[in-house]
Amino acid sequence: MSVPQVFGSGTVIAPCEAGQIDRWTAAMAPLPAPEPARHLETTASLDARKLRFEINRVELPMGVEGSFGVIKHPGASLAVPVLNDGRVVVLRQYRFAVATRLLEFPAGTLDPGETPLSTMQRELQEEAGYSASRWDELGAMLPCPGYSDEVIYLFLARELTELSERPAGDDDEDLEVALMTPAELDAAIASGDEYLDGKSITAWFRAKQLLGL
Repeated sequence: MSVPQVFGSGTVIAPCEAGQIDRWTAAMAPLPAPEPARHLETTASLDARKLRFEINRVELPMGVEGSFGVIKHPGASLAVPVLNDGRVVVLRQYRFAVATRLLEFPAGTLDPGETPLSTMQRELQEEAGYSASRWDELGAMLPCPGYSDEVIYLFLARELTELSERPAGDDDEDLEVALMTPAELDAAIASGDEYLDGKSITAWFRAKQLLGL
């Protein structure tokens, strides 16, 4: 049986629900070991805010050599926040790269010195205006492995408290907070009327596994 971990802040990390232990333990089995390519040289690079773009010449595990562009990323966190009445906290956020607003969960890039959990605790307050006293780990995902080493750490946030005043976030954030039932969120995802945000779809699938939905 998995044992909840209590951090210094008093926040409880509970990997699974009672009655879900066997299924959830199997779902959270250890990931396969990485097979790194052999780095031969970096031929070009460009730094942009928290990201770094590199063109590297590497030897792949299969023995083939080639030049590949890669975005080096510090990692990120995402949370599926669920209220006591079962409604889910989601965001409709403008994303300039695709020039549209996406339905997605609160998320953010890890700052130096932050853990995935501390990043997500900060982002939940800044983006959604809530704090949470219970956090469940939902594993990690690779959102764009064809061109980036980014890892997004997924959480389920519960026992939420709405803040009287939302902390200041990034100046370029353009978002609104919405509350949806699980059925409403599923319908929005299936409607074809929404652009699908991959990290949020993955996190919602994992959260539903844990919650038994």
